[in-house]
Amino acid sequence: MLSDVHETWQIEKAAEVLDIIQIPAFLCRQTDLILEAARTQKPVNIKKGQFLAPAEMKNVIEKVESTGNHKIIVTERGFSFGYNNLVFDVRSIPIMKGWGYPVVIDASHSVQKPGGQGATSGGDHEFIPYIAKAGVSVGADGVFLEVHNDPRKALSDKYNSLTINELNSLVKSLVKMKKVV
Repeated sequence: MLSDVHETWQIEKAAEVLDIIQIPAFLCRQTDLILEAARTQKPVNIKKGQFLAPAEMKNVIEKVESTGNHKIIVTERGFSFGYNNLVFDVRSIPIMKGWGYPVVIDASHSVQKPGGQGATSGGDHEFIPYIAKAGVSVGADGVFLEVHNDPRKALSDKYNSLTINELNSLVKSLVKMKKVV
């Protein structure tokens, strides 16, 4: 099981039940949070903030490594491009893979439009398969996808979620693609 932690006091309890501790994108530069998560010696998944270039994640990885923890996953989720838009740059996958740790493409949040609906985030879910395939084609080790039976009724991520049927089709094509790559 994987879940976010947002504050250092949450980590001890989270480590008791989680297989992987996840650092959210907006907190990926919070040294105290990263070090505390790493000290658990559990795998740590760090989502790259949309305000960082891929090369800047090396500093974050070094913080985790400084605790002796080398169970690191890095997740790409796009870059801020203007207002209300995230864009995925395929170059980020091979750049971050260069440090020897698995890299995951967050295809759902890479199509998110923060604040794009005015008071809430929006997104372009129809581009999720393209982002996922692009990530796998350049070597992503995994794909993160938001899925809901009826995304229109989802309490969060409704604009950047797939349906179960879309998921089945996409996973089949990603598995085939990974074998080719």
